[in-house]
Amino acid sequence: MPLTTIKVTTDVRDRLKTQASAAHRTLGEHLAHLADMNDRRARFASLKQAIDATPKKELASYRAETEAWDRLEQ
Repeated sequence: MPLTTIKVTTDVRDRLKTQASAAHRTLGEHLAHLADMNDRRARFASLKQAIDATPKKELASYRAETEAWDRLEQ
């Protein structure tokens, strides 16, 4: 895999290295982890927005159906 260089201040580099070390990751692994977490946060924000935009009647119908399925599992 090709490598690249990014320019950050020494303070940011040191913070990232400390965080990576504490998590037992390389700096590259830590940066990938941070990018993954940001992607995940964005997906959940999008999901929350979609749920918030769902009409109340449809949301109530969804909840009733999932509750019925949950009762079948018991």
